[in-house]
Amino acid sequence: MSTPGVLTFTQQAWEQVLAKVKRAVVYLDAACAESLHWGCGSSRLLEAVGNSACYLREFEPAAVAGGAEQPKAVFVLSCLLKGRTVETLRDIICRSHFQYCVVVTAVNHAVHLTANHVPPAAAAELEGQQPVFEQLEEKLCEWMGNMNYTAEVLHVPLLLACAAPHLALTPAFASLFPLLPQDVHILNRARSDKRRLGNLAEVDATTLTPELLLTIRCLVSGLSSLCEHLGVREECFAVGSLSRIIAADLANFAPAKNRRKTATGRASVVFVDRTLDLTGAVGHHGDNLVEKILSVLPQLPGHTNDVMVNMVELTALQAKEENQNMVAPGCLAQSNDPAAKALWEALLNTKHKEAVMEVRRHLVEAASRENLPIKMSMGRVTPGQLTSYIHLFKNNLKALGNHCGLLQLGLATVQTLKHPQTAKWDNFLAFERLLLQSIGESTMSVVLNQLLPMIKPSNQRTNDDYSPEELLVLLIYIYSVSGEFSVDKDLGEGEEKVKKALAQVFCEESELSPLLQKITGCDSSINLTFHKSRSAVDELFTSLRDIAGARSLMKQFKSVYVPGNHTHQASYKPLLKQVVEEIFNPKRPDPVDIEHMSSGLTDLLKTGFSMFMKVSRPHPSDHPLLILFVVGGVTVSEAKMIKDLVPSLKPGTQVIVLSTRLLKPTNIPELLFTTDRLHPDLGF
Repeated sequence: MSTPGVLTFTQQAWEQVLAKVKRAVVYLDAACAESLHWGCGSSRLLEAVGNSACYLREFEPAAVAGGAEQPKAVFVLSCLLKGRTVETLRDIICRSHFQYCVVVTAVNHAVHLTANHVPPAAAAELEGQQPVFEQLEEKLCEWMGNMNYTAEVLHVPLLLACAAPHLALTPAFASLFPLLPQDVHILNRARSDKRRLGNLAEVDATTLTPELLLTIRCLVSGLSSLCEHLGVREECFAVGSLSRIIAADLANFAPAKNRRKTATGRASVVFVDRTLDLTGAVGHHGDNLVEKILSVLPQLPGHTNDVMVNMVELTALQAKEENQNMVAPGCLAQSNDPAAKALWEALLNTKHKEAVMEVRRHLVEAASRENLPIKMSMGRVTPGQLTSYIHLFKNNLKALGNHCGLLQLGLATVQTLKHPQTAKWDNFLAFERLLLQSIGESTMSVVLNQLLPMIKPSNQRTNDDYSPEELLVLLIYIYSVSGEFSVDKDLGEGEEKVKKALAQVFCEESELSPLLQKITGCDSSINLTFHKSRSAVDELFTSLRDIAGARSLMKQFKSVYVPGNHTHQASYKPLLKQVVEEIFNPKRPDPVDIEHMSSGLTDLLKTGFSMFMKVSRPHPSDHPLLILFVVGGVTVSEAKMIKDLVPSLKPGTQVIVLSTRLLKPTNIPELLFTTDRLHPDLGF
């Protein structure tokens, strides 16, 4: 039996689903499909269905119904069974000929009671009963047209997409993002008869919108199931305002109380708000091949953490644009291919140069095993060299099948190395380093003036110039790394010049990108007036000011900027690194910004007595397992940094990095400027 971890948690959850799917039509929503994709792969699902005419379908209102020869359906859903989700279920079933329906939800029954406004006291009396699921089972039979048909509704915690043994994502919560000061004003507008909230520190669960509160509860439901699988009683800690609410909800999650009594292991779960440090999310200092692959290759449709790899080169088709969509794309997740999985994990954990050499080594070894006529060459690895190795497999169907996963990762590497955006990565890095030096020596207005000449309309831009989306990435970097700054006349004038130039550039785009369409509210540049563009840019700068002040409520983690001196240049120190170093500080001071969330009266008494008696307060370094959850996304480089740092500070400590999504620099403008943070879409 494998040691319990994020991968065994995901695989065991999917085994429960696979046990139900024999000879069924299977409908999956995007988040569950992504969990399957990384956890055990769609081939495992196809095997479990065991029908030559197997049908996997996306769960959506327009989904194809089941025919007369398809009596069984399994619906695998990441969300609450309520509202639009139930309406879609009804529409599909009423159009089909099903006699047996199974509905799997990743959200446990206790959260369904909350969503249906059942008071906690009444919910406690229903322990062991599942009235919401039972009522839906009756409805399923009604929609199938015969109350004697079979219907089953069950909870399976399909929370995670496991990128590696130390790193897992939560696809259903990919758009969950910490709140900003501007969100406090929105919350206050809905509190006309109540006390006004002064800042984010005063925001708690009682002040949130119902949609956000339910989203948090759904996430907590899955995390509680993970802790149960790991056999741990968790102590919850938080850095940041939204993290504090999530940590408190997990600490006081009623269904977790009984399992904690019998848990033999212990763990610290530390939640951290992404908004406290967006520098790491948009910066280009991560010397990692996977980060570049994620940044330059197109996103796999319906996924938040994988990309499309063009496989045309392994076919007889010519590599022309019109042939791109004729061959199914490859991807990075290789859950059923041990050799490719080993290479993937090596790529996650090595620097760019070593990673490229590792790809070459794997290709050479695979070609040698297949007795392919390989010509060895040492020295620097080039895209052409890798391509020549990959082409050896092209006309050998057996070799192609044996090493399909490896070839997908090889082609992803080649396409990334040859991509024009990869050359631009170094330009970003050089400018970011220049900014770090400028921030220490100049005012914010001078820094903004350095950016001004780089804001060019589309008809004046070359390939080396920055697009509007890339300029937003640089602005986020500037405001996040600078932190709080004094607002003066020069800054106002500097911002005004940048705003005007940016608004003009938006207007002069020949075609608005999806991000600019969302930001401006216009689907075409023809409809975008300067007034609309300027209003949108003003809103962007409100968010940028919020980001600059994101650490203002911190006492210890006030800065990610390290000023230069006569021996060292100015540098960036990741907030996550500061948090981990503080957790494992050998002096074990009481954490200042890492708040402990009490899970009941005992913890409260312990905390209270510790103020005047020698009672040890819970500390995040107390336990052999640290689960660090970054709310709002994490980069591959950050996950590697945490994985390497924890055992160096406290040998023997195991660490798991969880986050809502894997980040690339261009994700942040969308999450920051276009996400409705207070009203996430729950499907109803």
